[in-house]
Order: sequence, then structure tokens, then C-alpha cells
Amino acid sequence: MKVSSTGGVGATGASRAKPAGGSSSFSLPSVNAASGAASTASVGGLSGVGSVDALLALQEMGAVGNPLERKRRAVRRAEHILDLLGDVRIALIDGDISHSTLDRLSKAIREQREATDDPGLEGILNEIETRAAVELAKLQARGR
Repeated sequence: MKVSSTGGVGATGASRAKPAGGSSSFSLPSVNAASGAASTASVGGLSGVGSVDALLALQEMGAVGNPLERKRRAVRRAEHILDLLGDVRIALIDGDISHSTLDRLSKAIREQREATDDPGLEGILNEIETRAAVELAKLQARGR
């Protein structure tokens, strides 16, 4: 914090009046000096609150836009899709695949597609989505 004027603060310590008779007595600083110090303190407090708000806003923006955090979320989504693909594979081998498994896979693919801008990944997602649609069509043809 930058201090631009010290006039109000300096006046508080030097305003003691001395009695004419030479005896010492107690006196308070002037009212104007005290109000100047209070206004300086209140301005400092307000700028402190404003700077905390600004820091929190910057921190929040950093968390959303942080490349490392975006990568972590993408890895979690990819792992979720791989888990679902493993479930589909096991269900196909067992001959017992369900609509719900294929629906969860399709939903995960749609969510991943919204968050990607890689053409290679888009191609892979298209292939997975096509395969899920084929398996759903097979289930419907069998009457399940």
C-alpha cells in the first residue's frame, strides 16, 4: 500500500497544549486530527478488501483456465470412456450387453466431444459412437 500524505497522521502526536501556569495537566489530541487518522484507516481497510476480492477473482479465473486442470479433467473423462469400453467388451464376450451400458457410453462420448478440438480424437470418438449405434441396432433387432 502506498502512502501519499502524512499530514493527518503527524498532527495527532504534536497537538498537546501546555498550561500557562507551568503545571502539567492531561489533554486529548484535537478532534480534527483524530478524524483524519480514522478516515485514513478506513480508506486503507477498503482498499484491502478490494484487493482481496481482486485476488480471489484472479485465482478463480486461473483455476478454470489452468491448462493443467483442463488436462486432468480430460484424462478423467478419457479414463471413464475406457472403463465403459471395457464393460462393453466384457458384455459382448458374455453375449449379455444392455441398453443402459450402450447409453452410458454414448452419453460419455457426447460429453467428451463437446470438450475436444483435436481432429484425431474426433475420428476415434466417431468410430466408438458408430459401434455403439450398431450394437444398439442389433439389440433392437433381437427384440431386447
